[in-house]
Amino acid sequence: MRIRPRRETWLARPPRATVAPRLRPWLTDPGSLTARLRARCRELSVTVLGQRLALPHPDEASLLGLRRGELAWLREVLLSADGVPVVYARTVLPRRGLRGAWRLFQGIGARPLGEALFADPRIARGRLACARLDRRDARYERVRELLAPARLPAELWARRSLFRLRGRALLVSEVFLPTIRELPA
Repeated sequence: MRIRPRRETWLARPPRATVAPRLRPWLTDPGSLTARLRARCRELSVTVLGQRLALPHPDEASLLGLRRGELAWLREVLLSADGVPVVYARTVLPRRGLRGAWRLFQGIGARPLGEALFADPRIARGRLACARLDRRDARYERVRELLAPARLPAELWARRSLFRLRGRALLVSEVFLPTIRELPA
């Protein structure tokens, strides 16, 4: 039996025709999302939804070079600007990175991970990729579950990138909630 490879849905750039102009800067800014949010609100807060060993989604495992069924350290948070959730973020770290290069990940708690990533000049960020997520994507469903009973649009835009430190990769994905458009771009 042949298995067809799944078509990659993450894009190098968001298509101009399908991304609202107020959302485009959020998807394409290579700088710290944490810093960008802080500059546009009075108070940025992080709600840690979970931090545990778990199976990454297949596209995450593939990007990180993990074997099928291999567990990774997963951190999920909601970033809120002035009390309003604006971003769901998901970080995936292969277990082998926990004791080595990415020790900072263990004690991060409710602090924004972005502050730590951009404060260390040894950490290199890879290219941003973006995708339009819908009900077929587990990340979309997770946001829907978190924000119930709020209604979500049929699609949410997300971006992700790999961060590398001493040859070890960490994947950060950020899903932009509809409320992000209320902040100044």
